[in-house]
Amino acid sequence: MSDPFFLPVSAMEMPRYAGIPTFMRLPHVGLDDARLSEVQVGLIGVPWDSGTTNRPGPRHGPRQIRDMSSMLRAENGATHVRPFEAVKCADLGDVSPNPADIQDAMDRITRFYTRVLEAGIVPLTAGGDHLTSLPVLRAVAAKAPVGMIHFDSHTDLFHSYFNGMMYTHGTPFRRAVEEGLLDPKRVCQIGIRGSTYDQEDRDFARSEGIRVIPIEEFHARGVEDVMAEARDIVGQGETYISYDIDFIDPAFAPGTGTPEIGGPNSYQALQVVRELKGVKVVGADLVEVSPPFDSAGGTAYLGATVIFELLCIIADQLSAQA
Repeated sequence: MSDPFFLPVSAMEMPRYAGIPTFMRLPHVGLDDARLSEVQVGLIGVPWDSGTTNRPGPRHGPRQIRDMSSMLRAENGATHVRPFEAVKCADLGDVSPNPADIQDAMDRITRFYTRVLEAGIVPLTAGGDHLTSLPVLRAVAAKAPVGMIHFDSHTDLFHSYFNGMMYTHGTPFRRAVEEGLLDPKRVCQIGIRGSTYDQEDRDFARSEGIRVIPIEEFHARGVEDVMAEARDIVGQGETYISYDIDFIDPAFAPGTGTPEIGGPNSYQALQVVRELKGVKVVGADLVEVSPPFDSAGGTAYLGATVIFELLCIIADQLSAQA
């Protein structure tokens, strides 16, 4: 029987608009809490957007995603996974970033995630801009490089911005490959599109063996075929999932800093996550939700739902291992 402590507050007992907002109304368990060792999946906020080069605002993403996640219920209506009963989940709170110092902020994030991983917890992150993924990967891949399935409209493989600035939301996975955090031959990027300055990022991907699936190919082949290839690429090894909300067409997710038209709809946005079944997920993030551009909260709600789908994949995986 599930431990009642780790079950979300039911909207049948307290209305969604009442109570202290946590991810999916789960209990808050801090890193120094006595019950931390019981947690299997930890939901974490990283309210930080110092890597943003266009419209700012993802630092406010975790708070808005928490609020909108109160809409989520106990069971996945499509897959019938009941994640909160399958594994013990908790909101581990926010990393406290340094908004004035990128390097210090990244160090803080890595230290936080190192403690989470040492406790045996699978981290599930709400960002924050996409630079967030780099310090998280420094903790996740500290012992060995991991594979990655990356949903985005941008590769984030650029060398630098603004005369040598190496750390922006457009560079995290270039750095991750250079630092040996990612095995490039086990990396698949899906949904890439939009106008470009040049082909530098694509050239780097080709030189390293990274598989880039542009949006035109995604639409032509369909979700199931593309995701079957993605699963083949990462194989049975440890894999990180990184999901930029701008993977989704801005008609469905307008609240983001660098939108690109022509993307998947909101149903396809959930479908691709469901097709991760069987992947050995050791961590995941959902980034680039920017509440200042999300007037009705729909982008944050879609982001929260993507996180719920990721949680279902991880919970199903962990319960199968038990």
